[in-house]
Amino acid sequence: MSFNLIPAFSMSDIQDRDTKTIAELKSALTTHGFFTITDHGIADEILAASYSLSKDFFSLPVNIKNEYAHPESAGARGYTPFGKETAVGETTPDLKEFWHHGPNTDQSYDPRIARNISVSEIEQFNGQFDLLFAQLNQLGMKVLSAIAVILNKEPDFFDSWALKGNSVLRLIHYPPINNNIEGIRAAPHEDINLITLLLGTQQEGLQVLDKNNNWISIETNSDIIVCNVGDMLQRLANNRLRSTTHRVINPLNSNKDISRYSMPFFVHLNPDFLIKTLPQCIDNRYPDLYPNSILANDYLNMRLEEINLK
Repeated sequence: MSFNLIPAFSMSDIQDRDTKTIAELKSALTTHGFFTITDHGIADEILAASYSLSKDFFSLPVNIKNEYAHPESAGARGYTPFGKETAVGETTPDLKEFWHHGPNTDQSYDPRIARNISVSEIEQFNGQFDLLFAQLNQLGMKVLSAIAVILNKEPDFFDSWALKGNSVLRLIHYPPINNNIEGIRAAPHEDINLITLLLGTQQEGLQVLDKNNNWISIETNSDIIVCNVGDMLQRLANNRLRSTTHRVINPLNSNKDISRYSMPFFVHLNPDFLIKTLPQCIDNRYPDLYPNSILANDYLNMRLEEINLK
């Protein structure tokens, strides 16, 4: 199954929130948990510059990159090296290294939201990713407005809980694949957060597990953004919206000798948001699957422990 079998929506239709689009988007979120966004409004020049700076950082010597690692904060910001993140149920770490960049915080943000780390070796690094973060954050809020309507809430339901939430932009480097290496680039997993916006990459590898337990390959390019439901949203929606298992497989062709770069944006709630099943998602057919509520910050920390980041 290829990209064109995953539902696609234009950003203008998502913003309009007309009845037809809302119905089709609801079907996508309950069936696939994935959809793609066209005319997303993020300029090719911004994407190209961001990928270029990401490559510049990961090309730095290991000893310099390690200076930006902060395991005491579970990698909330800065660099996380190879051999660290391990999917739930796996014993072999994913074959990747990554960088976390968050919002440009001020006193209006929850103090538990970590501050960004400046990369002194690359002059334009932080400014570029401040720009990209802000644009993706706005895009994510527009998508959440449509999802709020699907959940029978007001379009601005998520505004006060996610606009200045604990969202994070992750820059990922998957290195070339050595034939003798154990593991895969990203083992099967679900995302922790509300929704994920994945910027198009130049190399294949992303796969989604469908309801029949078949792995579906998703093609990506700079013209589209892939969006998927995370576990926080699935929990709020009482599993009526689907957080889908996905992975990044190792290439079998000549691409195995080439690095793969990726930039997912994880939209998170405020740390003090109480994740509690929405009453609109509970009825006789769908009893509450999550009777015990939990703070977003506690849920995040619990899940970070599960994947060896805390």
